[in-house]
Amino acid sequence: MSTQTLLPLEHLGPGEWGEVEHVEGEPSWVGRMAELGVRVGCRLRVLQAGSPCLLDIAGCRLCLRGESLMQIFVRPVVVAG
Repeated sequence: MSTQTLLPLEHLGPGEWGEVEHVEGEPSWVGRMAELGVRVGCRLRVLQAGSPCLLDIAGCRLCLRGESLMQIFVRPVVVAG
């Protein structure tokens, strides 16, 4: 695992990968994110930055907006290839 600093998902740019380290918020929202694949340990890639933000998570696409991007904390990951 990388030793880089945790960042809100909002700070990743297009094409960048991150590993989810923490999801904060209401338990129901955190649970909903987990159902959609956004949970601690998952890797995701930003396809489109900004709001809306388009993500690739295990081959599925997910679109998030606004505050949601500040509630998901990731550790940037360098993926070879």
